[in-house]
Amino acid sequence: MTNVRVRFAPSPTGYLHLGSARTALFNFLFARSQGGTFLVRIEDTDRERSKKEFEEDIFENLKWLGIDWDEEVLKQSERTQIYRGIIEELIKKGLAYYCFCSKEELELRHQEQLTRGETPRYPGTCRNLTPEEALSKKKEQNYVIRLKTPERQITFKDFLRGEIRADYRQIGDFVIAKKEDEPLYVLANTVDDYYQGITHVIRGEEFISTTPRQLLLYKYLEWPLPIFVHLPLVLGQDRSKLSKRHGAKSIKEYRQEGYLPEAILNFIALLGWHPEGDEEIMSLGEMIKKFKLEKLNKSPAIFNISKLNYFNRFYLKNKKPDDIIELIDFSQHGQWLGNEFKAKNGVSYSREKVLKIIELGKERASFITEILATVNFFFEDFDYPAQLLIWKDSSFEKIKENLNFIKERLEKLSSDHFNSEKIKAILDEMSSHNKGEFFWPLRVALSGKDASPPPFELADVFGKERTLALIDRAIAKLI
Repeated sequence: MTNVRVRFAPSPTGYLHLGSARTALFNFLFARSQGGTFLVRIEDTDRERSKKEFEEDIFENLKWLGIDWDEEVLKQSERTQIYRGIIEELIKKGLAYYCFCSKEELELRHQEQLTRGETPRYPGTCRNLTPEEALSKKKEQNYVIRLKTPERQITFKDFLRGEIRADYRQIGDFVIAKKEDEPLYVLANTVDDYYQGITHVIRGEEFISTTPRQLLLYKYLEWPLPIFVHLPLVLGQDRSKLSKRHGAKSIKEYRQEGYLPEAILNFIALLGWHPEGDEEIMSLGEMIKKFKLEKLNKSPAIFNISKLNYFNRFYLKNKKPDDIIELIDFSQHGQWLGNEFKAKNGVSYSREKVLKIIELGKERASFITEILATVNFFFEDFDYPAQLLIWKDSSFEKIKENLNFIKERLEKLSSDHFNSEKIKAILDEMSSHNKGEFFWPLRVALSGKDASPPPFELADVFGKERTLALIDRAIAKLI
């Protein structure tokens, strides 16, 4: 195979979306699997809608996902002279021409064609103007530049879909530029693919209709064709166009909600591609090893937010607290003072204790943003009704007696030996006949919840002084 060169060419008119990230990933995987080159190109010919903030968002979130590129990023806004040269060449060869028709004229012709049951297309009004006539009109009138299309059908090949038919008679002479220095997508995209040596154009199915126009440019300019690979659409579970109501968002929004890059990558990789075998959990390195272009599907992929959440929970549970701590926003729960974290409730925790809290919190979290929320009792004052301390049909007196018994035993432990292993051994010894009457009230006393990590783990993190104070408070509720 020729040295593979592929590109991801987004327009900076919005934040990097999940669908665009999928296109970038498939290009990246193909390049890496073939030892080829992956490029990023910014297609900012839409001057009004292109924004610097969107461009920066694209770069930042590609890097966050682990999708890196091999050469300096090319920006179309910096290549105006190249496009101008191509446009002038096409006009000089008589393959493109100036069109001076107003929007009102074009709309009138459009409506007339519809009335006659015809497919709307440019009627060729300005097609046969002489160079002198065109030059004269240019001085006085607004214009666009159109490419001449032949009156025939065309068949072109897509890597996934095979032969595709199109009819230039239905397309008509189409616009390639507003002015010589304002090329439209169809021209700038084609020119850049040629000059960058792109071998495979891997992009969304929605660009199939653009391909015949670009093929005509390749023909007129006598350039070799790349291989076209049009990816399947991504639909919602109701098979309608994917939207936010299905859970699809920008990568920036997923990050803010606490998704991990590994989960998003794994999820979008399976939207239209599946490796040989049944495995679904794959690292980026494993995807590269397994990726084959022919394993892409041509049928639509279905977006399932539950599956994305499953992947996120899987990767979160398997991620080490040391790797998670840098991803968490602690500002809602307190502040770091050097290597010590002072919680809103005044309790201080060492970095080692915070790592233990993260380990406990991630067991019940599906997102980074949920980790501290599931164990908020470490950081905030909490309350609960006395009734919550009661295990099943036990009496207030029995639970109070057990809590006093627990307190007496824990008081005898030195601070150096106040750890989960020692505390669990004490609880197991005391509760050999009825664990619920000991473990349950201690759990509630230390968390205020009926569902939390095991009480001996909580006591380990709280430390001796805080644990005993919380037990005293629980006993006082049972008077």
